[in-house]
Amino acid sequence: MIYTTERSGAHFAFTDRWGGVSTAPYGELNLGGAVGDDPAAVRENRTLAARELGIDPADVVWMNQVHGAEVAVVRERQRQGQAPTVDAVVTDRLLALAVLTADCTPVLLADPVAGIVGAAHAGRPGLAAGVVPAVVRAMLAQGGAAERIVAAIGPAVCGRCYEVPAELRAEVAALVPAARAETSWGTPALDVPGGVARQLAEAGITEVVRSSVCTLESADHFSYRREQRTGRLASYVWLGSELS
Repeated sequence: MIYTTERSGAHFAFTDRWGGVSTAPYGELNLGGAVGDDPAAVRENRTLAARELGIDPADVVWMNQVHGAEVAVVRERQRQGQAPTVDAVVTDRLLALAVLTADCTPVLLADPVAGIVGAAHAGRPGLAAGVVPAVVRAMLAQGGAAERIVAAIGPAVCGRCYEVPAELRAEVAALVPAARAETSWGTPALDVPGGVARQLAEAGITEVVRSSVCTLESADHFSYRREQRTGRLASYVWLGSELS
């Protein structure tokens, strides 16, 4: 199943774990190609998801995510096996950008007036490294404007569940104070989606849609912290009716 929403001409979509062909422990709609699943099943799942969205699978841009803050500007269809090794992508072409997660925070952005979209994979390291401000800067460099950008923060582990050592919380909170949190049982935690939301606000982006889904709590979503060996969700952003 895929949840979709449209804002000002920008399309955002978020998968759950159901409706694909992968078997346990990746069942069913695993979209991650580097988690040990059968590559043929992953290809079929990516095709199924794209077709449900009305997108040509060849128009989807994937990333080889490494928990950093590098951004790639993409202007052509992606050849198989040629995903850029980055944690954010930007395009001004009629392409759909995808982020893979299983607790990390997917961040989708669009400036429909300029015809620019961006996507970022914001795990704890990426949040601290500044991947969100980096993708916004890349969009502005391509002609986007912060006041026009609409953003969506997808399903991720929430601050009530993401327990970390006190030293790690202090380290991240020193860089992103809004990420400081406490679990529902009273131990140190990080709120990565909250930190992302604050970074977007600091970048001048005021229209933000934020998912209420905590992947750790939801049996309908993949969660690395809950299952370790598991699949990956995908979040997509694209513009215009040409892809849909």
